[in-house]
Amino acid sequence: MKYVIIGNSAAGIAAAEGIRSADKTGEITIVSDEKYHTYGRPLISYYLLGKTDRGRMRYRPADFYQKNGVSPLFGVRAEKIDAQKKQVFLSDKRVLPYDKLLIATGSRPFLPPMEGMEGVKNKFSFMTLADALSLEKVLSRKKKVLIVGAGLIGLKCLEGIAGRVGKVSVVDMADRVLPSILDEEGAAIVRRELESKGAEFYLSDSVAKFEGDLARLKSGREIPFDILVVAAGVRPNTELVQDAGGEVARGIVTDFRGETSLKDVFAAGDCVESYDITSGRRKILALLPNAYEQGYCAGVNMAGGEAVFDRAMPLNAIGFFGSHVLTAGSYEGESILFAEGERYKKFFVKEGRLNGFILINCSERAGIYTALVRNGTPLSEVDFSLLEERPMLMAYPRAEREKMLSREV
Repeated sequence: MKYVIIGNSAAGIAAAEGIRSADKTGEITIVSDEKYHTYGRPLISYYLLGKTDRGRMRYRPADFYQKNGVSPLFGVRAEKIDAQKKQVFLSDKRVLPYDKLLIATGSRPFLPPMEGMEGVKNKFSFMTLADALSLEKVLSRKKKVLIVGAGLIGLKCLEGIAGRVGKVSVVDMADRVLPSILDEEGAAIVRRELESKGAEFYLSDSVAKFEGDLARLKSGREIPFDILVVAAGVRPNTELVQDAGGEVARGIVTDFRGETSLKDVFAAGDCVESYDITSGRRKILALLPNAYEQGYCAGVNMAGGEAVFDRAMPLNAIGFFGSHVLTAGSYEGESILFAEGERYKKFFVKEGRLNGFILINCSERAGIYTALVRNGTPLSEVDFSLLEERPMLMAYPRAEREKMLSREV
C-alpha cells in the first residue's frame, strides 16, 4: 500500500501512527510545506519566551520518521489532487501516486482588510515556527509592538514577546480578551494578569488605517508601533479537497471514520469540521487533541482497520504568565459560579449533565470535569455538589471509580 499524508503536524503524525498500528510495511510519505521536523505549534510562544528550544519543541523524537518507515518531503507544497487517478501534484513538479490519502493541511492566518497595511514594513503572523523565527530577528527592548487580535494566538504572542520589547499594545473588536472561550468575568482575570506585565489593551475597537508605523483606530485613538503582528483568526485550508470535487462546508466534511466524500481520501485536523457532542453542531475545532484523535482514527481506517472518533468537543488548556485557563464544552444551560479573587469556576449544566465549564487558576484534577462532559455522565449518578467545590473520584460510585481508574482518567 502507498499512503500519502499532506501535513506534518498533529493530525498528520497521528495518521502515520494509526497506519503503523495496522500496517507495518506499507509506504508512508508525508508532504510538508514547512522545512522542519514535526514540532508542537503551541510551543512557539515558549520558544520566544526562552522556556524551550528547537530540540524540545519536537512533537516526536528526532528518529520518528526513520523508526516508523516514513519518508518526509520537507519544503514542498501539495498543489492539487486527482482523486480519479489517485495522484498528488507537488510544487516541485513531482507527482505522487497513492492508494490512500490523508489531507491534514491545517489552517492559515486570516488577514482582515486594513487600509495601508501594505505600507507596514515589519509585519508578521504568529502560527508557525518560521513566523516565530522571523519575528525574533526584529525584537529588541526599544521596540513597540502592536498585536491585532486578543484571541488565543494574539495573547500567546504577547506572552512570548512581552519581556523582549519595550511595549505591547493589543487591539480587538471584541469587548474582552479570549472572546471565543471566556465570559466577561473570566476574561477580566486574564486581562489583569496581562496588564500587570505591561500590556495595553484597546478593546471594542479596530484599526481604521495604517499610516506607516502609526495605527489609527476607529475610535480616533492612535497607536505608534515598530512591529505589527496580525492574529485576527484563521481559515481552514480546504482547497485541495474542494478543487477535487469533495464536499466542503466551513471545513472539509468527513464521516466519523475520517473519510471525505472522495473515495480513499481522508482528512483530519484544523481543516476539518467536527461534530461537537456538547452543542450538537458541526464546527471547526482547531485543537491539538482533536486533531490527533481524528488523525489516528483516519490512519487506522486507511490501513484497513476499524476506528471511529465521535466524541469531539471544544477543549482548551492554556496559560499566560501566572494565569492558567481550562475550558471545555459549550456554555449552554444553567450556570453555576464559584469565584474567589483570581480563582474562577463556572459550570454549565444542561438536561442533567455537565455541558461545559470555565476554570481559571483552579485546574487541579480538572480531567474529572472533562470526563463528565465528554462521557455525558448524568449528574444524578455522582455527587456533583462535592465535585463543584473540589474534583475528586470519591464523588463517583465505587464501580465507576474503579472503571475510571482503570482508564487512568
